[in-house]
Amino acid sequence: MADAAAGASGETMAALVPTEGSLGPAGWNAGRSFSNYRPFEPQTLGCKVPQETLLKLLEGLTRPALQPPLTSGLIGGQEETVQEGGLPTRPGPGSAFPSLSIGMDSCVIPLRHGGLSLVQTTDFFYPLVEDPYMMGRIACANVLSDLYAMGITECDNMLMLLSVSQSMSEKEREKVTPLMIKGFRDAAEEGGTAVTGGQTVVNPWIIIGGVATVVCQQNEFIMPDSAVVGDVLVLTKPLGTQVAANAHQWLDNPEKWNKIKMVVSREEVELAYQEAMFNMATLNRTAAGLMHTFNAHAATDITGFGILGHSQNLAKQQKNEVSFVIHNLPIIAKMAAISKASGRFGLLQGTSAETSGGLLICLPREQAARFCSEIKSSKYGEGHQAWIVGIVEKGNRTARIIDKPRVIEVLPRGASAAAAPAPDNSNTAVEASS
Repeated sequence: MADAAAGASGETMAALVPTEGSLGPAGWNAGRSFSNYRPFEPQTLGCKVPQETLLKLLEGLTRPALQPPLTSGLIGGQEETVQEGGLPTRPGPGSAFPSLSIGMDSCVIPLRHGGLSLVQTTDFFYPLVEDPYMMGRIACANVLSDLYAMGITECDNMLMLLSVSQSMSEKEREKVTPLMIKGFRDAAEEGGTAVTGGQTVVNPWIIIGGVATVVCQQNEFIMPDSAVVGDVLVLTKPLGTQVAANAHQWLDNPEKWNKIKMVVSREEVELAYQEAMFNMATLNRTAAGLMHTFNAHAATDITGFGILGHSQNLAKQQKNEVSFVIHNLPIIAKMAAISKASGRFGLLQGTSAETSGGLLICLPREQAARFCSEIKSSKYGEGHQAWIVGIVEKGNRTARIIDKPRVIEVLPRGASAAAAPAPDNSNTAVEASS
């Protein structure tokens, strides 16, 4: 992410110190309004490596064809990938395990013990919201999302990776660090797992992330490679988190605020920021479970490469000759206008980065509307949404967004009912473009 996911400078670390009325753990659990902190502007440090650059750097990373049978933990000749940079081996004859290639969400490692696989992922990033407790929750949700994208609902263990800023005072560290840790731990417990260790260092910038690990049978995960012509693409969180986080930073930056103030009010920015924070902290666990119920064929989570980048990655993994076409873009209200007015982000082009975004799922056409309806059921709690955003058609394993996609304005919680947009008809399947 250009601004919001970058590292903060020493001068801005105090913005993470909680103030009176901060959300914190009690506020999250009670559903209170999000607090207003002194905005801060992270510097452009520690940004995500661009997708094309990353894939090029990882082109030569392969495991040897022959593995030592008692020490590698792998069945010789079978393939392995790691999150956003797989390490594929050369497949051996008769391998029973499908392979993933560079760019997918988690590594899948066949174990020596028959029928079991180790699935593992890791991720970390810099502060992008001003509430340290919520930052911890978001970081944990983001790590777990890579497992959820494979339909895995149970995680056996988590490790936490934490960097404490050397630029913070001792008082600030004592305030911020425990809240970040508690947010991470609470989200892990909500996901049915626990944090059992990790690594903590002192660094110029705050960093938080982790590792999620599960050992499971093949029927517990869904390989992201079986989309068929006629499938429908469903997205489970709205886009626009990067735009919302940056717009909130710009409220006290006259130069940047002047570029967008004609298309959005301060109140709308505050509501969008709160909505983005809530969505990023929400686990994709419910969607992962419903992937099995409704016979999902493939999925990925939408994060740093934007919806287009992750759609392209997913399309490349398909066994069938298919392509993905995106017609609809559910976006937090007013964020599309901000993206256009600021000349940044590329939200309508699908290149705007997201953090802890929703799952993009390939579902049979007859199941998609039912999935969207089911995930909104009150039995799963509040905050779950889904929209049909595109189709799977015959093609050459590519993905694209049509020239003029339909923007579905997603109204933030707490916004006036009078400001609600027209019904989005999210349960109506889109048709192929001409």
